[in-house]
This record gives sequence, structure tokens and C-alpha cells, in this order.
Amino acid sequence: MTTANPTASKSKKRVTTRSLVVTAMLSAVAFVLMFIEVPIPMLIPSFVKLDISDLPALLGSFALGPVYGVVVEFIKNLLQILIKGTSSAYVGELFNFTMGAVMCLSAGLIYHFRRNRSGAVIASLVGCVLMAVLSVPFNYFLVYPAYVVCYGLPMEAIIGMYQAILPSANSLLKCLVIFNLPFTFCKGLIDAILCFLIYKPLSPLMHGRQ
Repeated sequence: MTTANPTASKSKKRVTTRSLVVTAMLSAVAFVLMFIEVPIPMLIPSFVKLDISDLPALLGSFALGPVYGVVVEFIKNLLQILIKGTSSAYVGELFNFTMGAVMCLSAGLIYHFRRNRSGAVIASLVGCVLMAVLSVPFNYFLVYPAYVVCYGLPMEAIIGMYQAILPSANSLLKCLVIFNLPFTFCKGLIDAILCFLIYKPLSPLMHGRQ
């Protein structure tokens, strides 16, 4: 007959509690960062804006595990819906959650099995690539058609905004591949670079070390 180890049980409970607290803090920061959006009209139409709200989720994936990163993405978008509401029938929030979850889940899983600097670099790059590639069909089949309905903006007008930058971008698919795919990759790359810069200073806080 075996007896439970009360010390181990208490330690596990402390880890779980700390992980939940850190996840809540990261989610709150991610929600605030959603409001800091920067248009880059010379590179992509101004309705597509740059933000770094995936950064806290990526930190959570590396520090706590990939599931926690996905949870941060979910809570961030849930807060967005509950506090600010939606103007895209939840499609914009679904897209934001899905893309962020793809990056954080893939990066977190790779880093889980290769916990060193090179593993973190590979994990981040894979996450950025997957997010960028999947953004094309997601935008093409769901997001942009939904925007046409929700905002009453003809698809020709949307394509025209891209053509104002590059006249040869004469179809939605071409616009997404030429503009949105590299934009999404660079957006993820910025999050990854910032994560590398601040992860070490924040690591004691996230792991409960002094």
C-alpha cells in the first residue's frame, strides 16, 4: 500500500495555481495590446493593421506549455467580444484566435521537445510560417467574404485598395499571397523577436523563481 506525498501534492498545486495566475496576466496584457494597432499603408491596405497581441500568448507557450498559449489567445478574444463587441459577426475574432493558436501551439510543441535556443528559433519560425500559410485560405474562404457581407463593401473595392499599391494585384488570391502572407509572417516574426528579447527577464516571474 502506497501513501500520498503531501509535499509533492502541495508543490503541484502551487505550480498549477501559478500557471493559472500567469495565464490570466498574459491574457489581460494581450487584450490591451489588441488596441494598439499600426497601419502600414505603403505596404498593405490600411484596414489591415499591425499589432503584437500574440506576444503574450507566445510567452505563455514557451514558459508554461502550448496549451496555455492557446488559452491566452482564447481569453484575449473572448474579452474583446465581451467588452468591445464585434463588427464582423465574430469572424475577425475567430481569425485572430485561429492564427494566434496555430503559431503558439506549433511553436510551443516544438520547443517542448527541444528546450534550447536553437529549438526556440526553429519553433518560432515554424509557427510564423504555418500562421502565414494558413492565413491565405482562411482569409480567402471566410474572412473577406464575411467582410463583404458585414461592411457592405464590394470585393472589387477591397481588391482596388490593394491595386492602389500594386496595380497587377487583380484578384483576391493574388492580393492575399503577395500582401497578406508576408505581412502575417513578419507580424509573427516581430512577436517572436520581442519574445526572445523579454523572455529571460520575465522568466523568473512566469516560473515562480526569485
